[in-house]
Amino acid sequence: MPELGKLYIVATPIGNLVDITLRALETLKSVDAVLCEDTRVTGNLLNHFGIKKQLISYHQHSTESKVEEIIGLLEEGKNLALVTDAGTPGISDPGNELISRITYHVSCIIPISGVSALTTALSISGFKTDRFLFLGFPSHKKGRQTFFKEVAKAEYTVAFYESSHRIKKCLSELEGVLDKKAKMCICRELTKKFETIYRGTIEEILQMNIPDKGEFVIVVSK
Repeated sequence: MPELGKLYIVATPIGNLVDITLRALETLKSVDAVLCEDTRVTGNLLNHFGIKKQLISYHQHSTESKVEEIIGLLEEGKNLALVTDAGTPGISDPGNELISRITYHVSCIIPISGVSALTTALSISGFKTDRFLFLGFPSHKKGRQTFFKEVAKAEYTVAFYESSHRIKKCLSELEGVLDKKAKMCICRELTKKFETIYRGTIEEILQMNIPDKGEFVIVVSK
């Protein structure tokens, strides 16, 4: 029986490619293959640093047979890196399901730490972060009202993600539940060319004409 392979959980830049760590680059160069959400996105990243590797697609719609394929590679002794399109795998990301499955088959899962949009946004919010609540993405349809009510009643700083085509709807829904004195920090396109940070109450934020383009992290504090 060959020695079981290692699975590296590799954080990649959320925008600015030079944010990648030296350890992440060394890991991506050393593994046998890279598991990724979108082979085009990860391909661009690897090409930028002159790394040539087999890319294996793994995302939220991947089938059970794909998981079995990945487990099989590890059992053959292959070392694999798991990346997301941007940031740290497993944080509001289907990678956590794969990791959960693999823990029953291999014991060597190694984190290669780096950038996360969540911690990046919290670090510049100016809000208390000794305790905070992270809620991922709001539901697309069912459960959205419950989600925003949870944001409004939270005792601690709350952070969550929102996509570009729902940001305006999100702010409208927050207007209906947030205390008027609640403070917000909205981070758009973190570390990218058009990075913009918006601060204020929900009423002040709504007057800022935030464009519905890019990726958003929303942080709310009492």
